[in-house]
Amino acid sequence: MNGKARFLGCLVVTIVLAFGAFALFAGCQKEKPMAGTQATQTKTQGTVPMKHEATPAPAQPVAQVAEQTTCPVMGGAIDKNVFIEHQGKKVYFCCNGCPDTFKANPEKYISKLPQFAK
Repeated sequence: MNGKARFLGCLVVTIVLAFGAFALFAGCQKEKPMAGTQATQTKTQGTVPMKHEATPAPAQPVAQVAEQTTCPVMGGAIDKNVFIEHQGKKVYFCCNGCPDTFKANPEKYISKLPQFAK
């Protein structure tokens, strides 16, 4: 292979790897709500904005165990639709990439989860 072809091949591989890394980490970037507030969220569909009012949380009994609110892997707000069961308890994550990271070394993240507090 001549020098020009080798350079173009390396350039293509570098670009593909850069886009792959961007796609992998872009899914975990979520907007974090301000702590202690029930903010109004605005979603846009096409060019017409739609407002959705947040519903207030129901009253919680005092003796209830703390609920998981942050992803143990990335630290962002959890998505209740993204979870796995670990030792009979649900563990929630912020995006679809985090469960595999958790499964690779769960002991690294267990201390961050209120459902495993002793």
